[in-house]
Amino acid sequence: MTTTEDPEETHAASPAHGQVPWGTVLRNVALVVVVLVMIWLAFNVRLPSIAGIRADVDAAGAWGPIVYVLLYAAVATTPIPVTIMAVAGGMIFGVPLGTLLSLIGVVTGCLGGYGIARLLGERTVMRLLGSHAAVVEDRLAGGGFYAVCTLRLMPGIPYWPVNYGSGALGVTARDFLVATVLASLPGQLSLVAVGAFMGSPDVPHGVVLGCSWALVIVLTVLAFRRWRGTRAQAPAEGDASQDPGIAVGKA
Repeated sequence: MTTTEDPEETHAASPAHGQVPWGTVLRNVALVVVVLVMIWLAFNVRLPSIAGIRADVDAAGAWGPIVYVLLYAAVATTPIPVTIMAVAGGMIFGVPLGTLLSLIGVVTGCLGGYGIARLLGERTVMRLLGSHAAVVEDRLAGGGFYAVCTLRLMPGIPYWPVNYGSGALGVTARDFLVATVLASLPGQLSLVAVGAFMGSPDVPHGVVLGCSWALVIVLTVLAFRRWRGTRAQAPAEGDASQDPGIAVGKA
């Protein structure tokens, strides 16, 4: 016995002809706005020198550390490199406090980029990432904690593509936050140590500088191996779950 579908029901279930896809329109408008803002920032915003950052922090008095953290967070949300901020933190605050403040600032900015990407959606963000899109998608697609750690520690990959890519590709907020804190700490320490050594080039600061960079290298290798092992294990588990011979019923 065959059944016939009601033409009116079929027509009601399908999208109305001529209906404007407002979701797509708004995402494209958001993409254009974000791209224009980033282009404007790249060509018009210049970070002050380390001496200028020090002057601004000193002028803020007791609020200096908060001003530094907010400035760092704002920079970390954009494609502007964060290196000078961490180096300045080392020169101004020294290694212990400079590392803490730099970590707070960069994690806050990373969360900002992650949140923006969640709002924009995957298609829009992938277009926004440009030349970074392929690498970020390859590392983060289906990944989580170790994927974010690997990209954070990998040389040559800025913070902002990882932030936006993680938000767009569905990395959970918990994995993103924990991985960002843990994987950013060695890098921030190494950059802060550079600033501290520039401000006071003595043996203790030199030792901290050397140890911090050695730590970054070791953690990069370990994170990459762990991520590669996780990626290799996933297809194997998928094939095993599809093999009917794996599950054998007991008589």
